[in-house]
Amino acid sequence: MIATSLKTEGDVFSSSIIPLHATLQNYTQAWRAVPMFRMLSNSMVVAIVQTLVQLLTSVLAGYAFTRWEFRGSSLIYGLIALTWLVPFQVIMIPNYVAVSGFGWRDNLLGLIVPNLVSAFAVLQLYNAFKSYPKTLIEAARLDGASDWGLLWRTIVPNLKASIASIGILLFITAWNDYFWPLLVTTKLEHSTVQKGLQMFISSDGNMWGALMAATTITSLPVLIIYLLLQRQIIDSFVKGGLK
Repeated sequence: MIATSLKTEGDVFSSSIIPLHATLQNYTQAWRAVPMFRMLSNSMVVAIVQTLVQLLTSVLAGYAFTRWEFRGSSLIYGLIALTWLVPFQVIMIPNYVAVSGFGWRDNLLGLIVPNLVSAFAVLQLYNAFKSYPKTLIEAARLDGASDWGLLWRTIVPNLKASIASIGILLFITAWNDYFWPLLVTTKLEHSTVQKGLQMFISSDGNMWGALMAATTITSLPVLIIYLLLQRQIIDSFVKGGLK
């Protein structure tokens, strides 16, 4: 990808991996062909807000299911688990109708609001909360801690690693989302960067150099996050697979 982004148009299909005549022309073309900065900003806002709210709702749900006993809790938990198995294509039309009714087409709210809750995160944090030592919770109770204080002052600080690893996966998923922005937005300046990549592909011919340059730019945020937090990402996959 990087090598192709540095090649001239005539060298794109050459057998040499190393660019013979390295150039940054493709990056200039990619940056000017679409509103790259605006789309990157949109993707960053959508990914960050969506990740934070999903973590918040998942923490609250995980705590409620593990610490509170109420009628129908098993049924509600089962329904949440079942929603994880429902393909997005099943709910995209009702979501689209709802977003259109609220007037959120070509709006970041239309991209964020339908994804404020993640069943995957709820299931993962439920397991993390369930494995938390009950003796520590009982000790906090004896000290007079309320449910709110118990959650944010005792449990969450001790589960930061699990919450952070899930947050990383949620961010990557939100950043790479393509189909929903394609469905909800019509203007590139209101969409995310994943939709912008499609603009370099057409029936007349693909702009491979510019496409690879745009893809490299798009991959940088996630690549940097992975390089900095790769241990937490790997741990989250391992823990998720074991549970």
